[in-house]
Amino acid sequence: MTNRDGTPIWYELMTDAPDAAQDFYGKVMGWNFQKPPGGLKRDYRAFATSDGKGVGGVMRTPDHAKGRPATWDAYFGVSDVDAMAEQVKNLGGTIQMEPQNIPGVGRFAFVEDPQGATFYLMRGDSDGQSMAFDPVKAGLCSWNELVTYDQTAALDFYGKLFGWKKTGVMPMGPMGDYTFFGKGDVEMFGAMMNAQKAGKDPFWNFAFTVPDIDAAKAAVEADGGSVTHGPIDLPGDKGDWLIQATDPQGAKVMFTGKRKAGAA
Repeated sequence: MTNRDGTPIWYELMTDAPDAAQDFYGKVMGWNFQKPPGGLKRDYRAFATSDGKGVGGVMRTPDHAKGRPATWDAYFGVSDVDAMAEQVKNLGGTIQMEPQNIPGVGRFAFVEDPQGATFYLMRGDSDGQSMAFDPVKAGLCSWNELVTYDQTAALDFYGKLFGWKKTGVMPMGPMGDYTFFGKGDVEMFGAMMNAQKAGKDPFWNFAFTVPDIDAAKAAVEADGGSVTHGPIDLPGDKGDWLIQATDPQGAKVMFTGKRKAGAA
């Protein structure tokens, strides 16, 4: 992959009900699913937008992770998986899965930051550019949000690991600051917020863009998911709205998009 270190290149849902997940996200997002070529033995379904842009995959929860809640994780592109995994440990994180190869795909490791949020490190075999993240294009991820107990420590960890920098802050009253981060000429591709419930592990939360936020809300509710917040009008002058939701298996997910004229 030609993506720079620390940029999101793939999104993955681990769930014990991949058939139901495929049906749900196919209806809400319009994604197309297929099993990757190469004789992969485990149940893995890659998904893409209607025009063929790869976004991520749905993986059946493996036996060794039974009991893990349905969860979305991100793959962050790196040039050297082994060196980055070692750096994760040096910075106080842990390695959940040691660096290993996926034939014909690339090398990866599954890691955890010092507060407990999980993510992947990935070096793809292809020299192509991942298109999985884009702030505005329908079908792709538009936002990467870290829910954590210590934003200062998280910024230090990811800053040293990936070179991320704080790009701004939005005060949220009793909920604390909403801290934006980015890298280089990518001014913002995500933010950090304080966890609001004690006893819950920090986690990454992702927003995917839909053409019509109200249609997406209706699809979420009609197909077994639940909307926990929104639609809310996002800051700025782009006319974007957001809903927070849980899918039918309980995975947290967000959707962003426009509202059609007259929607309320």
